[in-house]
Amino acid sequence: MKKFIFMLAMLTIFMMPIHTHANQSAQALGTCLADALNGKERKELAKWIYFGMSRHSTIKQYSKVTDADIDNMNKYIGRLVTRLLTADCSQIASKAIKEGGASSVQYAFRVVGQVAMQELMREKSVTKALGEFETYLDKEKMNQVLK
Repeated sequence: MKKFIFMLAMLTIFMMPIHTHANQSAQALGTCLADALNGKERKELAKWIYFGMSRHSTIKQYSKVTDADIDNMNKYIGRLVTRLLTADCSQIASKAIKEGGASSVQYAFRVVGQVAMQELMREKSVTKALGEFETYLDKEKMNQVLK
């Protein structure tokens, strides 16, 4: 149970939006964008996030993601975002932009990013890998804190 609570807390921290408050139209846009995605698109978004993160200076040496992989994924995401904003959610996007400007779109795409991260976290191999650090915790010290 303690392991579950700890992992849940860690995942919650990583998935928190930067801004916790958004106007209703920004929230509606986020919901529309997330709802318009199918399973394959969620997986592709997760892959795009991973590809982008693989370029971080501390991670790059461990990745085999190529410039061509990133370019192909950027083309895919460009088409996806175009469809989401100009077809699937165009009216809601227009309203959100009129009411809240660019921050509404940023908020909405944070929702999309959370959906992509949830897609990654659903796979048992990922949660298992992220939970294996528990083997190396000082259980005595942790039990004192968690009492």
